[in-house]
Amino acid sequence: MMNKSRRRLIKSVAGLVTTLAAHSLGASSLLTPRQTAGPFYPARLPLDDDNDLTRVSGQEQPARGDICDLHGRLLDRNGHPLAGVRIEIWQCDANGRYRHPRDPGREPIEPGFQGFGHTLSDANGHYRFRTIRPVPYPGRTPHIHVAVRPPGEEPFVTQFYIADEPRNADDFLFQRIPVEQRPLVLVDFIPGGKGSPLRAERDIIMGVG
Repeated sequence: MMNKSRRRLIKSVAGLVTTLAAHSLGASSLLTPRQTAGPFYPARLPLDDDNDLTRVSGQEQPARGDICDLHGRLLDRNGHPLAGVRIEIWQCDANGRYRHPRDPGREPIEPGFQGFGHTLSDANGHYRFRTIRPVPYPGRTPHIHVAVRPPGEEPFVTQFYIADEPRNADDFLFQRIPVEQRPLVLVDFIPGGKGSPLRAERDIIMGVG
């Protein structure tokens, strides 16, 4: 029986092959797929909206949950980096609550979790966030919302999902993604270094260039 390490290696190699194919072929079916922003994009952007969602200005306690560094590159269809572009993420906290007035959850909103953050891609297209491994909330598999806002263009919105998450099979939005595009939104959350229990990497491939 194939062990977890071997399955993870095979999945990583498959994801790399898919990404390289997207870079070299520029096939529209291999671009990062668009998805809905959902109902919980912040009604009002928080004052603290940097790229570290695990610390909120004025709160002593950091976020609960499995903290991770989420990073990757923002690329065009030919694999060239897109620099200086605003990237946003938002997600529910460890209690399954969004910081949004329409969130129907009954658990308290976690004060140490920012819920939303942004960064700019650097000269090589790199981006980085410090956040938590996503958790489910009623009706959805764990996910992180992502918005890319190129200057003068409509926002590009997608969602990142946990690789090997059983709930993905029953998630109506994940199942709408064509099978060949799913590796481009699946993310492995693996042990990280000191001060960062988990590490996650996913490139975003835009249909420009």
